[in-house]
Amino acid sequence: MATISEATASPETEADGLAFARRVLRDEAAALAGVRERLDGSIVRAARLVYHCQGGVIVTGMGKAGLVGQKTAATFASTGTRAYPLHPAEAVHGDLGRIRPGDVVVAFSQSGETEEVLRLLPSIRRIDAGLIAVTERAASSLGRSADVCIAMGPIAEACPLGLAPSASTTAMMAVGDALALLVSRMRDFTPEDFALYHPAGNLGRKLTRVEDVMRTGRDVRTARPEETVRQVFVRLAGPRRRSGAVLVRDDQERLLGIFTDSDLVRLFEKRRESELDRPIGEVMTANPFRTTVGSMLGEAVELMKGRKISELPVVDGDGRLAGLIDVTDLIGTPPEDFEE
Repeated sequence: MATISEATASPETEADGLAFARRVLRDEAAALAGVRERLDGSIVRAARLVYHCQGGVIVTGMGKAGLVGQKTAATFASTGTRAYPLHPAEAVHGDLGRIRPGDVVVAFSQSGETEEVLRLLPSIRRIDAGLIAVTERAASSLGRSADVCIAMGPIAEACPLGLAPSASTTAMMAVGDALALLVSRMRDFTPEDFALYHPAGNLGRKLTRVEDVMRTGRDVRTARPEETVRQVFVRLAGPRRRSGAVLVRDDQERLLGIFTDSDLVRLFEKRRESELDRPIGEVMTANPFRTTVGSMLGEAVELMKGRKISELPVVDGDGRLAGLIDVTDLIGTPPEDFEE
């Protein structure tokens, strides 16, 4: 296997390399600041076109602009707008069938003269889809053909040769984000909507609701307040999902208290075995900490962490028992996952 040796290593010093990398970031930030200043009402008109369209959003571009388009399509999709990427070369070989009347096509091209993108324009018009152009010049072929052109203005690439797409693709991606998020704001897209499209990973866990993970039915050990502790544990013996608490409820299913495995251990440690034959309602922890249906799981985890408890009852708006969150259900979901 080849390794980097002193003989083959770049003559670039670490200081020189760091200075160059910082210049690239500086140049790209400057390009983005320029686009920000030149941005006008065209982006609002473009957002309205997307918001009012009856179909979906098709995002296209060639080369690096196409990769930007893929990311923009993903941002649209994850923030409430149905969107798909379309490769322009594949489009002219049948994939134009993905575009339907009422759709809006968002086309990325720095020059506005990309041949593969321009070849799509007659078909887009015949299909009766809308067209938004994101390009440097509104006077370009793509810009003139669009219903709305978001003109970024001249952008100098950060590449030392001035050739490799760098600052221009950074600007395109930022404009794509701005467009998608503006449409999302128009739709009043909520954290609840976001959770619907992000059920996995840290984002999903932050936005998961307690009812999505709580235990219900047979997996929740419950008792009436008049039952003795001994009667409760004899009745609940047998195979079932492990739970560290018994929830005490009244005849209307309202939560009255909690009796945990730790409470049981303390009875033996303090030689108070006689209390096993007392009603559980007399030895339980009354009015325990709880959360309500509809609450975010992250809030419940923080409550459990802050109060150092392993079980958290879940009740509905009327205080009736709905379920239980046990700390073992949260393995792999550390509290820091829910912190901003």
